[in-house]
Amino acid sequence: MLGAVTDTTTRTGDDLGWQLGTLLGRWRDAVGEALGPIPAGPRGYHLLRVVVTAAEPPSQAALAAHLGIDRTVMTYLLDDLCAAGLVARCPDPADRRVRRIAATDAGRNVLADVEGRIAAAEDDVLQGLTPVERDTLRALLARASGPAEPGEDRCAVVTG
Repeated sequence: MLGAVTDTTTRTGDDLGWQLGTLLGRWRDAVGEALGPIPAGPRGYHLLRVVVTAAEPPSQAALAAHLGIDRTVMTYLLDDLCAAGLVARCPDPADRRVRRIAATDAGRNVLADVEGRIAAAEDDVLQGLTPVERDTLRALLARASGPAEPGEDRCAVVTG
C-alpha cells in the first residue's frame, strides 16, 4: 500500500513543468471568474488587452500573428468581441481589404474593471511572494517566454 504522497517523496518541487503547470492551474482558477464579461475567457481577454493598449488599431492579421492565433479562430473571437460591443472592425483607409480592430469605450471600461479583478486574483495566487519577488517572477517569465513563433497559439496554453 502506498503512503502519503508529498513533494519530498515525489520531487515535484524541483520539476519546472510541474511548477509552471501548478501555477497556471491556480491562476486559471483564480482569474476565471474575473473574466466573466469578456467572451472567450483568457483568449478574449488577451486579445482585448492588446487592442486597448496598442498605439494604433492593429489589423486583424497583425493581431493573429502577434497572439499566435489561427486566422480563422481570430475571426470567431473578433465576432464575439464585436457582438459584445468591446471592439469594432474598422476599414483601413490605406487598404480597403484590411480591417483594423479598435477598442470601444465599453471595451476600455470592461478591461479596466477586469484588470483590477485580475490583479486581486493574482495577488492571491502569488501571496507567498514579496512584491519584489512578484516583479522579478514576471520579468523572468516575460524573458523566458519570448515572442510567439508563427503558428504558435500562445492563448491555447492559457485556455487549456
